[in-house]
Amino acid sequence: MTRTQIHEAIGSLKGQKVMIVGDLMLDHYMMGGVDRISPEAPVPVVRVEKESSLLGGAGNVARNITALGGEAVLVSLIGNDEDGEKLNRLCDEAGIRTRLIRDSERPTTKKTRIIASNQQVVRVDQEHAAPLDQRELDELFSFLEPAVNEYPVIILSDYGKGFICQAFMDRFMALLDTCEKRPLVLVDPKTVNYDLYKGVDLLTPNTKEAGEGAGFPVKEQSSVLRAGQALFDRLQCNNLLITMSGDGMALFEGRETVRHIPTFARKVFDVTGAGDTVIATVALALSSGLDLLTACTLANYAAGVVVAQVGAATATPDDLFEVIEELPEPEVSVW
Repeated sequence: MTRTQIHEAIGSLKGQKVMIVGDLMLDHYMMGGVDRISPEAPVPVVRVEKESSLLGGAGNVARNITALGGEAVLVSLIGNDEDGEKLNRLCDEAGIRTRLIRDSERPTTKKTRIIASNQQVVRVDQEHAAPLDQRELDELFSFLEPAVNEYPVIILSDYGKGFICQAFMDRFMALLDTCEKRPLVLVDPKTVNYDLYKGVDLLTPNTKEAGEGAGFPVKEQSSVLRAGQALFDRLQCNNLLITMSGDGMALFEGRETVRHIPTFARKVFDVTGAGDTVIATVALALSSGLDLLTACTLANYAAGVVVAQVGAATATPDDLFEVIEELPEPEVSVW
C-alpha cells in the first residue's frame, strides 16, 4: 500500500456514518498530590487539585469517529441523574448524535480514578450491570428498527455493563436478518459475553481477550494463529482482528488468509483507549467502502497516534497525514 493510496483512504472517511451501540460510561478523574498518610487508616491523603470528566466506553468509540470526520450516532443507557446529564453535554460537545434510554432505577455508569503525582491510587466504580429489562429493550428497538438501514456499519461496544445481553443479541441479530442491505457488525468483545457474538462480521480482541476466548495464553505468532482458529470454531464469525500492542495486528480474513500488519507507533506512553480507536477507525473506513485490509492498516496508524499521548486520546485526519509522512510505507506480510 503506497502513501498515495493511504492519503486517499484518509480523505474518504469524512462524513461517513457509523452507529455505536453499547455501554456508555463517565470517566471521572481526580488529580492532586500526596504529602501525608491518613491518621484514620494507612492510606495516602490525596489533595485534589484538578478534576475532569471524559466520555468512556462506547462514548470514547463515538468520540474517535467524530474526531476522524465521521458521523456517529450513539445508542446507550444512562441513569436519570447528574452524571447522565454530564454525558449528554459531553456528547453534544463532541458532535455525537445520541439516542440514550434513561433508567431512574440504576445510576449512570461512572469510573472515578484518583491520581496522585501521575500514579493511580484507587479507582471507584459506580454501576449497576444488570441486563436490560423488557421496557428498555422495547424502547431501544423502537429506535433501532427504523434506523439500522441508514448505517452501513454498526459497532457493538461491550464493556460488560449489561447493555449487550442475550435478549438484546437475539432481537438484534433477528432485526439484521430483515434488512434490505445488512449492516456490517463489528464487536469489541468482553470475555464473559463471548458466546453472544456468533456470526458477527468482525471481532477485535487484544491478545489477552483472544486467549480468554480460545482457552489458552496468546503471545507469539503460533499461539495467535491457533487462537484465531479456536475463535472461528467457537463463534463462526466472518473475520477476526487480534491486536498485539507493540507487535501490531493479525488480520484473519476468514479462516484461510492471515496477514500481519506491523505496529506504526513512534512512542508508547499510554495504551488507554487504543482498542476504541482501532474499532472506530476500522468501522469508519469500512463505511466509506474501503476493503478490510486497508481499514485495519489505517486503524494501526491511528492507534500509533493515540498511544503516544497520555489518557484516552483520539486521532484526527491531520494526525494520520503527519504520521504517515514520518513513517515508512507499511510492509504487510502473510502469516
